Amino acid sequence: HYQPKVRFDGQVAGLEALVRWVHPERGRVPPDDFIAIAESSGLMPHLTEYVLEMALAQVARWRSQGLMVPVAVNVSPRDVHTPGFAGAVAARLARHGVPAGSLQLEITEHVLLEDPQRAADTLAGLTGHGVKMSLDDFGTGYSSLVHLRRLPVSELKIDRSFVARLAVDTEDGEIVRCTVDLAHSLGLLVVAEGVEDDETWERLRDLGCDAVQGWLVAAAMPPHEATAWLLARGERGWQRPAELEAQRARELAVERAREQSGQVVQ
Repeated sequence: HYQPKVRFDGQVAGLEALVRWVHPERGRVPPDDFIAIAESSGLMPHLTEYVLEMALAQVARWRSQGLMVPVAVNVSPRDVHTPGFAGAVAARLARHGVPAGSLQLEITEHVLLEDPQRAADTLAGLTGHGVKMSLDDFGTGYSSLVHLRRLPVSELKIDRSFVARLAVDTEDGEIVRCTVDLAHSLGLLVVAEGVEDDETWERLRDLGCDAVQGWLVAAAMPPHEATAWLLARGERGWQRPAELEAQRARELAVERAREQSGQVVQ
């Protein structure tokens, strides 16, 4: 599935590829359940290969339709520590005919906790190929300025746990403000995850955040729905439901004014 990220001017910043599993007997299995099992069982690299393959194939299809949107794929510390990972990603990009700039890999600071030199070499190899890197879940776990300085990322994603209470919790609001200022001082773009309402959107816009992701924009969608969503945006980009309602109200008011004016003239 694919979930959009949009800027505050409505333009689509990209999409994040997210794994969804509908089991024939258990129904929808939450990602937190099967991702943890994949990590602990050593199957994570295989799952990452699958997601990369599906995502890059979809990017190639979108590009053939004139939809030039980058797609982000989550990778785990185990992936980053796998020998030859950077080269394998580059080979996969070449096979699909997708430019490296159309792929973004989302990592967490945990990649530096085990064999930091190998992780640094792999990440440098990926960025050397032109792949963009995003630091996911910032503000949780082992977040620190030391790690942020050592990771070759161009984007920082603020964890939803801070965004969810942004409009009602002054401390969370201050944390988000400081994070945005810090990231911008380092030349990084900032994306807020888990945005679900207009008040949070407006607060993030006022704080200088660059883009948002969450149910307010769209839930994660299967490929055909994501394609329709992208095509529907066109040149106007995405608009919040509240903005669309206000726009429709203005258009209706203008139409009524025209009708009344016509009646007066008659």
